Amino acid sequence: MKRQMNSIEDIWQSVLELMGRELTPVAISTWFGECRAVGMTENSFTVLVPSEFKRSIIAVRFMAPLKEALGQIFAGDMDVYLVGEEDVEDAASARGVEETADPNEYTFDNFVVGPSNKFAHAASLAVAEGQTTVYNPLFIYGESGLGKTHLLYAIRHEVARRHPEYNIVFVRGGDFMNELITAIQTGKNVEFREKYRSADLFLIDDIQTVAGKVSTQDEMFHTFNTLYESHKQMVFTSDRPPSEMPLLADRLRTRFEMGVQADIQPPDFETRAAIVRNKSMKLGLALSNDVVNYIAENMTANVRQLEGAVLKIRAQSDLMKTQLTVSEVSRMLKDMFKQKSSYVPTPEGIIEETAKYFSLSVKELRGQSRTKNTALARQIAMYEIRKLTNLSLEDIGEIFEGRHHTTVLSSIQKIENKVAVDKEFNQMVRDITSNINALG
Repeated sequence: MKRQMNSIEDIWQSVLELMGRELTPVAISTWFGECRAVGMTENSFTVLVPSEFKRSIIAVRFMAPLKEALGQIFAGDMDVYLVGEEDVEDAASARGVEETADPNEYTFDNFVVGPSNKFAHAASLAVAEGQTTVYNPLFIYGESGLGKTHLLYAIRHEVARRHPEYNIVFVRGGDFMNELITAIQTGKNVEFREKYRSADLFLIDDIQTVAGKVSTQDEMFHTFNTLYESHKQMVFTSDRPPSEMPLLADRLRTRFEMGVQADIQPPDFETRAAIVRNKSMKLGLALSNDVVNYIAENMTANVRQLEGAVLKIRAQSDLMKTQLTVSEVSRMLKDMFKQKSSYVPTPEGIIEETAKYFSLSVKELRGQSRTKNTALARQIAMYEIRKLTNLSLEDIGEIFEGRHHTTVLSSIQKIENKVAVDKEFNQMVRDITSNINALG
């Protein structure tokens, strides 16, 4: 039963990741942030959506990508049921639900530690065990799917175990914003503030989503000050460090940087292999060393991708009862491998395509010309390189005739700001991105 309880939450995380390839992070956070998988049968999947309004929106706007994601995981059509809190028990009875989510899966014991996440794990454990007051706030950042949310849950579980009397508040950045909007509309600002400012432990996931939202940032600022002055621990996660959030208010940025920042990088081969082996054991799946190594060698993006691969193998092997050889696993995961091996543009290719779009030469784009057209093209090229490659700000500066990393950051921030508010400009940048990706 434990094996099944783990798997449904994994399936839901994989569904969100797959939908995230088509939908924006804001859309995922806004409409699916409060959702959780509560049941599954051979041909149906049940999702708890607490808000009736959100259920209606998901049913109309997002049912297609939801079903498509499940179809990719199970290689077949699945019926999807959206239910409210009051419907969960009835839905389970009526549809013969076999599984329920187990939020206790995300603990320190289940977190695979490697060189890429060792410091973030150690800092999180120190916070959970109350070993230090220096890590306040603890700010964990890294790309999607590397384990940031896992560490937040692990902190929550450990603190709750040690201090059951604590008021622990866990929220996603998008949900914090939506709750504030509702509080303002209904005149319940006092209740909203009491909820967050009375926390003994405040955990907030995807804090980058509040950047640029003036009222939300104001509330976050005052909540932060209240908790900090009361010596209450805060932990934030984000897809980037505070210094690289152009729309984040300066007064929030300085507070996020007051404590300790810990980054999580993509796992190395040994850690990826350990993750695959650990996940397969939890799912009761026997994978040979050859299969484990094959997956670890071919999937390098993030932890969630690795766990999704194991989950897909488990689901398909249960249906087809086939021997899990390297050849068979390769067939099962061919779609995921195809996505993995898709074209990764080079800085040279990005510069070339951007220059072509603006009818410039590569030399002009990389050079010192400050004409409006050339400067804009150069800023977009820097933005695209930062977005599409793993190069640091310093590395990007070197490509553009040794420009300082602060100049590069300023250029990227200008493009991010304009993309956020100018639809036509946003479309132009997306067209350039499409041209770059088409090179593959």
